Amino acid sequence: MRTSFAAAMVCCARALWPTDVFAGRLPEGRLVLCHAHTNERLEVTYRNDLGRYDASALEDLNNFMRCNYTNRTASMDLRVIEFLNTLHKQVGGDKDIVVHSAYRSPEYQTVLIKQRGRRVARQSFHVTAQAVDFHIPGVPLRQIRQAALRLGQGGVGYYPRRGFVHVDCGPVRWW
Repeated sequence: MRTSFAAAMVCCARALWPTDVFAGRLPEGRLVLCHAHTNERLEVTYRNDLGRYDASALEDLNNFMRCNYTNRTASMDLRVIEFLNTLHKQVGGDKDIVVHSAYRSPEYQTVLIKQRGRRVARQSFHVTAQAVDFHIPGVPLRQIRQAALRLGQGGVGYYPRRGFVHVDCGPVRWW
């Protein structure tokens, strides 16, 4: 019983904070991001070659991915950052990622629900800092979606009329 509990704790810890063990499987921990709403740009190396995360760089990422409505920040889940990074390296690693939405405060989520009704998820992974909506200029959204689905690391939403793909680190699913 103790061994099972310990094994479960190790698995959970790895899912929440990837370690050196996974460094060999992860691409370079560097992102170049532009924000669709604020026009901010961020070039950041958030993880070194040994798999160690840079706290200051993660803070910069959290600030960049803050709520557009309230300017509040949250600690972005590393799983969604790694999902975004891996996906980016596969489809357009030499181009900037344009972020449309990442963390959303509960207040902003409420506003979106009132404005858009059923088209906004009531239990959004954006509110828990586990989702990013983005596009990569010059890379078709269909190609981004297909690559994200092949990775099988979480949810993938396809919004061609709105001009972005959604990825999150929740259960594997698509829409």
